[in-house]
Amino acid sequence: MFGHSTYRHTQEGPFCWLIAGISIPCFISSAMLWNEPVASAVVAFAGFSTLYLAGAFRHLTVSDDDDELLISFGPLPLLWRRIRYAKMRTAQVSRTTFLDGWGVHYSLRGGWVWNIWGYDCVEIQLDKGKVFVGTDDAENFAEFLQTRIEKRNAPDRGEFP
Repeated sequence: MFGHSTYRHTQEGPFCWLIAGISIPCFISSAMLWNEPVASAVVAFAGFSTLYLAGAFRHLTVSDDDDELLISFGPLPLLWRRIRYAKMRTAQVSRTTFLDGWGVHYSLRGGWVWNIWGYDCVEIQLDKGKVFVGTDDAENFAEFLQTRIEKRNAPDRGEFP
């Protein structure tokens, strides 16, 4: 299934539209404060910042990048993480909890959560710690990671004992 050992998957998250909607009152308030330039500029800046956040959290992409996994929110760049396959021990299908929520944060169960929507995830055990990566393709993602982990641990066929 992964002949060239590559993987890329993007999951959309609907919260970006709610976040974008929050910017509308900011722009209306900014226009209403036109005779107060400083206040108008501050509120307009808040509106543009909120719009940027909406664009930064529209989707979550996980992709194979040679010897590491890239996890990134987008399409506007704000948060991303690279994890070297050499630091991974296991990858298995799991689920986040309601308390784990969405976004990027440290979980009460230990480990970092990277999630855009839903509860399905892949739990990646690292040399030090773990990461929960939310996805709507958990089975394939876990299978890909486990294949990469096993390939890394396989003995080199060119070596002699």
